[in-house]
Amino acid sequence: MHVVVPFAATDPKTRLESVLSPAERSTFARAMLADVLAAVVEAGYEPTVISTAPLELDDELALADHVLESVSVAVDDRSLTDAVNARLPEGDERTDGNADVAVAVVMADLALATTDALAELFSADAAVAIAPGRGGGTNALVVRHPGFRVDYHGASYLDHCEIANEAGASLETVDSFRLGTDIDEPEDLVEVLVHGDESARAPTSLRELGFELERRDGRVGVARRADSGREQ
Repeated sequence: MHVVVPFAATDPKTRLESVLSPAERSTFARAMLADVLAAVVEAGYEPTVISTAPLELDDELALADHVLESVSVAVDDRSLTDAVNARLPEGDERTDGNADVAVAVVMADLALATTDALAELFSADAAVAIAPGRGGGTNALVVRHPGFRVDYHGASYLDHCEIANEAGASLETVDSFRLGTDIDEPEDLVEVLVHGDESARAPTSLRELGFELERRDGRVGVARRADSGREQ
């Protein structure tokens, strides 16, 4: 199975701009990417990062040696839909000549992803297996059917179910809290601090940026210490 991880290398995570500066968003996005890549490698795969711009894995991500040895980068500035479709079983970027090899697509902002959660998705028997995100998105999927193509606009989970049905592909929805939690909005940061592994890069990055849990009327949110100024 080929595993690809799309990544917006320039100006990532724009919906976090109310709480993070551009430099901080870049740091946090790369921390999440590093965690996702580590989980994929620990699951036994050698992922390819589809980056919108050149990306130095050793300098920018500081991956562990065994992870660094297993990861490659392909620069592709096309839209997410076009870049992923090019790497599906019959896509024009497939160079192995084997359209029977499955392709998994795992988003780079799944800060809670674990090896076990990914293994469950990767082991699904269906021709198309989807781990949906909140709000109707598609956070990860595995494609084994040559007629399937992605479309990440709008409620992509519903669109992908329809596309799979139209292609005659068997379909499985993988219900996973860890794969279903993508980090896009400021309120999502609480999930990283509550459920993230203490030693993982993403929660460590948030703590270093001054974020901490805060109880609010019986609920838990995040607050930023006053002494942790925003980097420009």
